[in-house]
Amino acid sequence: MKNKFIKSVLILGAIFSITACTDLELEETDSVFREGSDDGFSGVSDVPSALANNYNALRDQMNTQENLYALQEVTSDEMVVPTRGTDWGDNGLWRTLHQHTWDPNHQFLLNTWNNNNRNVFNLSEIIAPESNANPEQIAEAKFLRAFSMYWVMDLFGQVPFREVDQGADENPRVMTRDEAFDFVMTDITDALSDLREVGPGAEANFANKAAAHYLMAKLYLNKHIYVGGEPAVEDMNQVITHVEAIEELGFGLQSGFFEIFEPSVDTETIWFTTTGVGSRIWNGLHYNQGAPGQDAGGWNGFSTLAEFYDLFEGPADTNHPDVGQEERRGFVPLEGTTVAAAEGFFEGNNDVDDDGFIDGSDIGIGFLYGQQHELDGSETVDRGGNPLFYTAELPALVGNPDNTGVRVLKYHPSNGSYAEHMILFRFADAHLMKAEAIHRGGTSEESALELINELRVLRDATPISAVTDQEILDERGRELYNEMWRRQDLIRFGQFTQEWGFKPASEEYRVLFPIPTTALTSNPNLEQNEGY
Repeated sequence: MKNKFIKSVLILGAIFSITACTDLELEETDSVFREGSDDGFSGVSDVPSALANNYNALRDQMNTQENLYALQEVTSDEMVVPTRGTDWGDNGLWRTLHQHTWDPNHQFLLNTWNNNNRNVFNLSEIIAPESNANPEQIAEAKFLRAFSMYWVMDLFGQVPFREVDQGADENPRVMTRDEAFDFVMTDITDALSDLREVGPGAEANFANKAAAHYLMAKLYLNKHIYVGGEPAVEDMNQVITHVEAIEELGFGLQSGFFEIFEPSVDTETIWFTTTGVGSRIWNGLHYNQGAPGQDAGGWNGFSTLAEFYDLFEGPADTNHPDVGQEERRGFVPLEGTTVAAAEGFFEGNNDVDDDGFIDGSDIGIGFLYGQQHELDGSETVDRGGNPLFYTAELPALVGNPDNTGVRVLKYHPSNGSYAEHMILFRFADAHLMKAEAIHRGGTSEESALELINELRVLRDATPISAVTDQEILDERGRELYNEMWRRQDLIRFGQFTQEWGFKPASEEYRVLFPIPTTALTSNPNLEQNEGY
């Protein structure tokens, strides 16, 4: 056993939960310590348990609407958390993300920094030779370490790194973004040969070859953002190669868009984590919208902007099953809606009942716009007894009534809040990465137009006639909304600092987040990012 405390790079923030009515209070922070022996680091005594703990940490970190999810989604044009009365005020915690006015003391920044750096250190202990892990265990640990370091690099632009045998009085060294990119790429490359080879199925909740190929494709696609310059043809060819390697493992596009987000086997899910999906369900639904197992209803917070909703094909003034919208926009049941009209959205799925509702639920799916209904066909009402009609427009970020803002629902409550199947990597994303790589100069027998239209036809959308940067960005938004990629996509296409609803154009330095204040205090090797 290890019995000496070794100071880690991490600074713990307050552990707290944000709800619709929380007042944020920052508490004192402390250093995290690791156990050790008088002779230094002696290895992890139980590698399987240590790996399981790291999977559990990942699961817990994804099981929230805060932290990494909020930094990727609420900072974008895809998601907004308007204040409704006193609900979702939280001392401006959510508004500052949407308006790009965050500072180094934002709690979600500190939590995300701590979570991912903690993961990196814990996984480094497993990888260290003293732990005597076998090749497959080392491969898993290297993939998981790469995943966490990838986020630190992407979000903050520099990465502290503490060796497992460093003493408490030594400050961790700090990698530049270039160095971190190389480190992450080396970890995945080293891991690839010893990772388990799995196709679509239950084992995709563990690190696997397809997930490694996906992460490498993601790295090459964004490499010019991380290391500077323009997209290189050789990097785009690498994207194509890694996506095709995923296909060779049996993954591919699947029809029935919303079925992909059920807790069942599909060809799209490359990697998932066994966490509940309640935070992706209830954060936007109204308090009066319940479902079997959660009659208390939602939290009435998260919405999308009208301009993002307008990216989807379909009439602007309604969203129910028989009005010709594309599948990914979903639908809202109406009294008298027929199962025939709804079946197009749930191909081969028995969850849609004879009234066009979903498995005993009165809640639609996708983008919830317009009047909401109960199972008996009556109108759902808000807390004041008024018809609950979700509007596309919000009056402002504050002063909203119950009903403003289109709500977003990809994981449906009929499948349960605790379905333990949250998708992290999905094939449609890889498919669109390949299309983008071809558009940016990569070589393939397929064209970007072919690939994009293959997906659009599958999703019941009209094929496009030409591929542009904007069309690729829009298609990624339509396919991947609510899956934590929008901020990164906007940055890659040069649009993250542009103006959108309730956000003026922001400073270019906002493409990176600031290093949390307490991290700077803890490690003088860190330097605050420009602009902060």
